[in-house]
Amino acid sequence: MPTGPYYADFLCVEAKLIIELDGSQHGTPEARSYDAQRTAFLESEGYYVIRFWNDHVLTNMDGAIRVIMDALGKQSDFRK
Repeated sequence: MPTGPYYADFLCVEAKLIIELDGSQHGTPEARSYDAQRTAFLESEGYYVIRFWNDHVLTNMDGAIRVIMDALGKQSDFRK
């Protein structure tokens, strides 16, 4: 989903939530720096960004869902 100069893996406009799934290419110092800048931009646009490693989602889907649901609950409370 395009968001400014970036593309979000998953984005919910209503909840202002972005979920990013990262593979091993995100582990380099250069990629971490880029991701930090990217996250800062997205947050400045009012989005809450959650990042997961691909293998975390594949091996602990329930845990990932709990993190997302918790974030949605917090975002809902924030909008009231």
